Amino acid sequence: MDELTHFSAAGRARMVDVSAKPDTQRVAIASGVLRMQPATLERIRAGKIAKGDVLTVADVGAVMAAKRTSDMLPMCHPVALTGVEVEFGEIAEPDASGCVGIRVVATAGCVGQTGVEMEALCAVSVALLTIYDMCKAIDRGMRIECVQLEEKRGGKSGIWLREDPGLREDSGKRGEVK
Repeated sequence: MDELTHFSAAGRARMVDVSAKPDTQRVAIASGVLRMQPATLERIRAGKIAKGDVLTVADVGAVMAAKRTSDMLPMCHPVALTGVEVEFGEIAEPDASGCVGIRVVATAGCVGQTGVEMEALCAVSVALLTIYDMCKAIDRGMRIECVQLEEKRGGKSGIWLREDPGLREDSGKRGEVK
């Protein structure tokens, strides 16, 4: 296991110095799920949520969150993002509690000295929270699940892929609507 680098020799939290690291192309993909009642998903699909177009607003929120990640996480470096893409997929098969869902997949990229995992995870988290916020008046029991890193590329450690493929396949291809 790698050493924790966010602590100084004295054990104090610190922002890691990345100045000696070369610029490389970096990409991170994260995902998460918002579970809801089938009627809520139907209203989102039909555009019948009073606050507006839920997925468009969630998409904008996700991009805004990725851009502001270092403002929210104390030891996170500001990153010059080269792109953020957000995809939404429906999970039409009800879980044990009868809930269906929306799966969010965010891909963040940069060319730099540090990765974009946190930017992708923040994008997913804010997209899910935005959907919750826009639909909470009709479904307060919604729940956020499985916010996780799926893949990262670039830097000294190269490529990392989540080993459990079942989590990536629960809604078809990444973000694809069934």
